Amino acid sequence: MKKIMILGAGIYQVPLIRTARRMGLYTIVVSIPGDYPGFALADKIYELNTRDKEAILAAAEKEQIDGICTSGTDVAVSTIGYVCEKMHLSGIPYEAAEILTDKAKMKDAFRQGGVSAADGMRVRSAEEAQKAAEQLGYPVVVKRVDSSGSRGITVVEHSGQIEEAYENARNGSARDYVLVEKFLRGTEIGVDGFVQNHKLVFLAPHTKFVYRGAHTTVPVGHAFPYGCSGALREEIARQMQLAVTASGADQCSVNADVFVDGEKVWIIEMGGRTGATCIPELISTYYGFDFYEQMIKSALGEETDFQQTESCPCMAKLLLSPVSGTITQIDRDQVERLRQEGLELVLDYPEGHEVSAMADGTDRIGHVIIKTDREAELDEQMKRVYRCIWIDGKNLETIWEEKTAK
Repeated sequence: MKKIMILGAGIYQVPLIRTARRMGLYTIVVSIPGDYPGFALADKIYELNTRDKEAILAAAEKEQIDGICTSGTDVAVSTIGYVCEKMHLSGIPYEAAEILTDKAKMKDAFRQGGVSAADGMRVRSAEEAQKAAEQLGYPVVVKRVDSSGSRGITVVEHSGQIEEAYENARNGSARDYVLVEKFLRGTEIGVDGFVQNHKLVFLAPHTKFVYRGAHTTVPVGHAFPYGCSGALREEIARQMQLAVTASGADQCSVNADVFVDGEKVWIIEMGGRTGATCIPELISTYYGFDFYEQMIKSALGEETDFQQTESCPCMAKLLLSPVSGTITQIDRDQVERLRQEGLELVLDYPEGHEVSAMADGTDRIGHVIIKTDREAELDEQMKRVYRCIWIDGKNLETIWEEKTAK
């Protein structure tokens, strides 16, 4: 039985762990201690910080793993590259992983590689951030360089917001610098793909649904396919390949935030792993192959197949709460009826669990996926699901209506 090590035991790693089990693999799940759902699914667990390269390498060598991977998070990517390099496993090169998990290093690589991207500057103080913003011209985006899920990112319209934005970016970062970047205008989309032998062998642009949070826009869903001209699709592919070459990404999924305006394309940032927010599930539904399975096969050094066998429009959105509180009731009977109608509905937490007001992509309480090309149809189904959930004694649909009315 082959052994796969999966870094992370959270909501976004659960489908990867389930797929590995279904494939008959021995699953070793690694995460910091906590009430994470992936632990219960594993054959063996290690309670380690996924940033601790040496500790995880020691565990991987002890277990003699055949592959290592993650999904939906940047935190563990550098460790994956390190373990792959030391154990000669199939996966992202360590140097590429270091570049793609530091937005400042990524910016430098993109600049040197001729990738179309926003101008940006690395700064180490609020004063330097102020000077950078003045040089770039407002508005700017101030970013934490070593996190994902829209954490530590603030859109800054004027100088009075710089200090708070800088502190927001520095808090929670292991780096002593942040990135100040020129704000780009256009339509934000997502682009996922897979790289083998330094070439993109699979490319999947998609529409992105966003929610305006306290500091920036946060992705809350996606839709496949992304409708665009042949020329724009070619330019997306060209820029993505430039980004792959510039970063050195190989034998891995890639997930990029992209802005388009007409047929102009900018790569904002790219990760060396698959996207979150139901992207692997949507890819699997639209293209007709199991994307999680292909990721695992690649990590094991096995042959992969990204040949499209279906073309089924689909979309998904996260279930979120605009307020913090406790789930006091779930109408399980109605939830089951919705599932029987064909709705792919996942609830992350049971009654009695605390939830946080939506601030970034980790504050989800579930998701909904449907086969449709109409966002209005998805939103109507979302309302039906929200009627099934109560936060502190109040129906979640009502809570959202009250929030929207303010």
